[in-house]
Order: sequence, then C-alpha cells, then structure tokens
Amino acid sequence: MVASRHRQFQSQKSNSGYNKYDHADLENGNGQPHSSRPRQRFRDAIDATVNQHRAMELKRKLLENMDRNALEKYRKSDDELKAISNKKVRAFYEEQNQRLDDWLEVDMVVMAVADDVLDSMAPRDLDNDGVAEERGPLHGSDENVECFLPDEEREKRRKAARNIKWAININVIVNILLLAAKGVAALYSNSLSLIASLVDSALDLLCTLIIWTTNRLVGWKLERLSKLFPVGRRRLEPIGILVFSIIMIVSFLEILKESVEKLLPSGDHVTAELPPAAIGSMVATIVVKGIIGIGCVKIKTTQVQALAQDCKTDVYFNTLSLAFPLIGHQLDVWWLDPLGAAILSVYVIYDWGCTCFENITRLTGQAADDRTARKMMYMAWRFSPLVNGYKTIKSYHAGDGVWVEVDALMDEKAPLRTCHDVAETLQYCTEGLNEVDRAFVTMDYTSQGPTGHATENE
Repeated sequence: MVASRHRQFQSQKSNSGYNKYDHADLENGNGQPHSSRPRQRFRDAIDATVNQHRAMELKRKLLENMDRNALEKYRKSDDELKAISNKKVRAFYEEQNQRLDDWLEVDMVVMAVADDVLDSMAPRDLDNDGVAEERGPLHGSDENVECFLPDEEREKRRKAARNIKWAININVIVNILLLAAKGVAALYSNSLSLIASLVDSALDLLCTLIIWTTNRLVGWKLERLSKLFPVGRRRLEPIGILVFSIIMIVSFLEILKESVEKLLPSGDHVTAELPPAAIGSMVATIVVKGIIGIGCVKIKTTQVQALAQDCKTDVYFNTLSLAFPLIGHQLDVWWLDPLGAAILSVYVIYDWGCTCFENITRLTGQAADDRTARKMMYMAWRFSPLVNGYKTIKSYHAGDGVWVEVDALMDEKAPLRTCHDVAETLQYCTEGLNEVDRAFVTMDYTSQGPTGHATENE
C-alpha cells in the first residue's frame, strides 16, 4: 500500500515537472524566465561593499598617515644657501634639498597612483557570466600609470622626451653638414690631424644614427615587437652606445698607428699646411659642437649624455687638431702634427673606453647609485603602515634604467587578498618613478628564512 502511494507521488512529480533543483532555482530567482537572480546579486553587493571597505582602509593607512609638509622645514632656500660661506656646509644642505626633492617625488607618485591601483584590485562580474565588466582604472589605462600622475609631472616628462628627440635630430643634421665640410677641406690638405678630425666626424654621424635608430625602435608600439621583447626594448639604447664606443676605439687605434708610423725615421717628414677651408670647417665644428654640447648636458639620459660627451670630445679634438698643424707650420716642425694626432687618439680611446666600460657594467647588473637606492628605501618606508617590515631591497641597472626587488614582511595570518593588493600597489608605485623600468615585490612572513634566490645564479 505504501509502495503504491509512493509510486503515485513520484508519478505526480514527474507529470508536474517538479525536480530536486526547482527549490534552489527559485531561491536564485530562476523560477521564471528572464528573472534577475536576486540572491546572487545580493551576495555580489555584499562582496563589493566588503572589498570597498577593505580598499578604503588600505588607502587610509597609506595616504592619510603622512604629513607631506613636515619635510619642508628642513629645506634651505636659495638665499640661505648663498649666505653659507663654508663650501662643505653649503654642499651638505644642497644635497639635503636634493634628497627632499626625491622624497617629495616619491610621495607624489604614491598619492597619485596608489588610489587608482587599489580601485583596480577587485574586478566585478556584474552579470555573472564569468567575465569582469568593472576592472578599474588600470584596465582602462592599459596598465599605464603615468596617466595617473599630476598634469605638471606628465608635462615635465613629455617635455623631457621631446627635448631628447630634438637633441638627437639636431645632432644628426649637424654631423652630416660637418662631415661634408671636413671632407672638402681634407681634399685640399695633407694634415694627419685634419684627417683624424674627418674620421671623428664620420664616427659622430654613425653614433647619432645608431642612437636615432635605437630611439625609434624603443618607441615603436608593434604587437610583434612586444611578443619578441616581453619586458620592453630599453636596453637597446645602451647596447647602441656600447657598439659605437667599440667602433670609435678601433678607429682611433688605426689613427694612432698611422701617427706613430709617421713619427718613425722611415716616415714621411713633411710639414703639414692647413688651407683656409680646413681652418674654417674646424672652427665651425668647435663653435657648433660647443653650443650643442651645452644644451645636451642638461638632459640626463644615457643617449643624450653620450651625445654631450661626443660634443665635448669634438671641441677638444678639433681645437688641438687646428692648433698642432698651425703651430708646426709656423715653426717648421714636421713632427708636431703627427704627435698631436697621436695624443688626441690616445685621449679619445681612453674617453670612449670609459664609456664602453660604464655601459658594460650597467648591462651586467651594476648596483644603482646611492641617490636612487635612497629613493627606493623611502618608497619602502612610505608603505610601512601596510607591512611589518622588509627583508631585502635591491636596486640595480638593467641597462640605462633600474630594476628593483623588494621582499616585504607581512603577518603570517594576513589574508592572501591583502598581501596581493599591498604588493601590487607597491610595485606599480615604484614603477611610476621615472628611473625605474621594472619592479618585483614578494611577500614573506619571517625575516629568518632563505633569500629566495640560488646563489650560483648570481
């Protein structure tokens, strides 16, 4: 009898379309077609509110616990610096002002970037289709943090980039003109110093063409290049300078060889005479390169500094290349011209050898200078309200730019979400500094553990 009633009830459920999932579907709002799942939306609203409160708490600790005007009381004005007679004391306060500027720059980046980064940490799936519709400001900027910086800072960086392009383009044009002028002058003179100056101008043009090419390659936004170079192409610039340095050294080794051969007893002992065209081209080189060099000194990038160094070398080189033949001709001293060319060649080889070594050490991971290291330490201190401490902070060159590694300490019971948000916010803020190309932030719960890197790979 009971079994018969049970079979009858099951038959009624089957005929009515009832199944064990109907109750759950009704709770989720799926009992009718095109319903809005009220319970799921309610849970989403709760999660969004919790995430918002968590982000606001992180922002409060990071952005509101800093008195940004407290540092200004340690600054010395220009008038106060001029009133200090002791040069060492004045240099100390000038360095202190520079350090305050660096710290204020770090604070500016944190205040501008951290807010938007934290707002991007909890993407929201509004229609529950598995795809986040609200992904925050970082997604909208294609993870470019420079757009979050104040307008004056962005304008400053745009102006610097524009000045770099102008410096490179002007150097290309000037070197083409000077090379043509010296080529014409060399045809009417047998001066070895003038020939050395002609070779120097040819190498100058090669240098600027290398820099111009690498600058364009770094700036190209091509998907294929992005796949080939997943962390960027900025190291092409110091590699270009390295290649040019080697070419310059090899070329002047050949000039040095010819100068020594001319000084030997078996050499050609003829007093060189400079025609007016040669004198005019070399004077023009000295004046033009001097003006361009003064303009390039103010632009602190590896490329433009290489151009500034090249201009300085040209001023010295052409001045002495002009003086040695003129003095030798007036005194009828045949050996003065080849001796001058040999001295100039040694100077250029030494100068560009130092540049070559500097770029090699940077490409192989040289530690960042003290000023940059202090900025990274201050950035770490700026995040001290959110972490328990730091295990290691390393800053080193990967070419012209700096890479930074930070190992922060968190409470071992801290939620993974909090650790992630703090680490990525610190990472994006560090990469917002102009000299930093890449930052890596890891989290640890103890300062006593291993460093995380195999020593045989260092």
